[in-house]
Amino acid sequence: MKVLVVGSGGREHAIVRQVSRSARVDKIYCAPGNAGIAELAQCVPIPVMEFDKIASFAKQEAVDLVIVGPDDPLVGGLVDVLKDAGLRAFGPDKKAAILEGSKAFSKDLMKKYGIPTASYENFDDPDKALAYLETVKMPIVLKADGLALGKGVLICNTLEEAKEGVASIMVGKQFGSAGNRMVVEEFMTGREVSVLGFCDGRTIRTMTSAQDHKRAHDHDEGLNTGGMGTFSPSPFYTDEIHKICMEKIYLPTVEAMQKEGRPFKGVIFFGLMLTQDGPKVLEYNARFGDPEAQVVLPRMENDILDVIDACIDGTLDQIELKFKDNAAVCVILASEGYPQKYEKGFPIRGLENFKDRDDIFCFHAGTKFDEQGQVVTNGGRVLGVTALGDDLKAARANAYEAVKLVDFDNAFCRSDIGHAIDEA
Repeated sequence: MKVLVVGSGGREHAIVRQVSRSARVDKIYCAPGNAGIAELAQCVPIPVMEFDKIASFAKQEAVDLVIVGPDDPLVGGLVDVLKDAGLRAFGPDKKAAILEGSKAFSKDLMKKYGIPTASYENFDDPDKALAYLETVKMPIVLKADGLALGKGVLICNTLEEAKEGVASIMVGKQFGSAGNRMVVEEFMTGREVSVLGFCDGRTIRTMTSAQDHKRAHDHDEGLNTGGMGTFSPSPFYTDEIHKICMEKIYLPTVEAMQKEGRPFKGVIFFGLMLTQDGPKVLEYNARFGDPEAQVVLPRMENDILDVIDACIDGTLDQIELKFKDNAAVCVILASEGYPQKYEKGFPIRGLENFKDRDDIFCFHAGTKFDEQGQVVTNGGRVLGVTALGDDLKAARANAYEAVKLVDFDNAFCRSDIGHAIDEA
């Protein structure tokens, strides 16, 4: 069969690699892809928001399945366009992708259906938000309502910081139109865990757990990013917690979306906080996490196409997800200055060290070929260096050894990915 993956980041590289391992696949395309994905798929220079061009290409090439990776095209309705064109597509339609597309919607959904989350208020008037801030305890969390590349969240320790945050999000439009509405949310404490779940509209099958590191620098300092590294599984996500989450969060979320006339088919990302009062939802995403996909998918034993087919066809209850009894750690190599200003176009050295390896992987996030055909940096997050190990400590040691195998000018990474492992 022919498969088209939409996207250009590390998540899509991990998806393409997993698809390439299926015996059912004859040809993989990726739009637009990147230099690493080009080793496994034919990259097609179509931007992810060019819906009609993507659909036309898929029809022209008789593509059997389109897998949509990023949030923007999912929230924008690419799956709807593909289905209307008679194509088979994996991912939530526009009505269901609002679960990520609007934080205000998702918070209201959780309140309506009793799904545990932080207390909150939604605002579309900055003056009302400022007045509300005078009445609440600090620290407080401000969230732009719409999509902001994983960066639209501000944790404010003082009232002054919170007021500056309102001005930045709602008045200064730091995150563009995503800040037209804003969620003001109680600050929760505890361990953060990410759990991804395949859904067919009625059934959910959760994947192995993971934990992301959002801050740019060591000791969880610096600005929020799209993710600087991750590990899987989380030692804090026990069987007991899984049972609670299934009963109080996962199944109720799928049922709530169905009751709202928005059945969710695709992958739901559950960002969880393990609080003293039990697990609560920090956020939903409507797709594979990035970089969570880079540690979860390499541990998956199923043929991913079998699982995707079951999600589309509504037969997920017949699938048993299986993951290897090992661990994975991903360290992001980023461009100096990320997530703010950074330079691009630096040649990347050492990529050949990852060829034909099944224990270490170099997932490309922001790369391209220059005019001479060499691979150069083309983004803030450039590479996701991932390693497997018998346990988390071994995987972390392997990942940092693998980081030494690749390099580019102006590269930086956190040196403490997985530091929580030592406290488990």
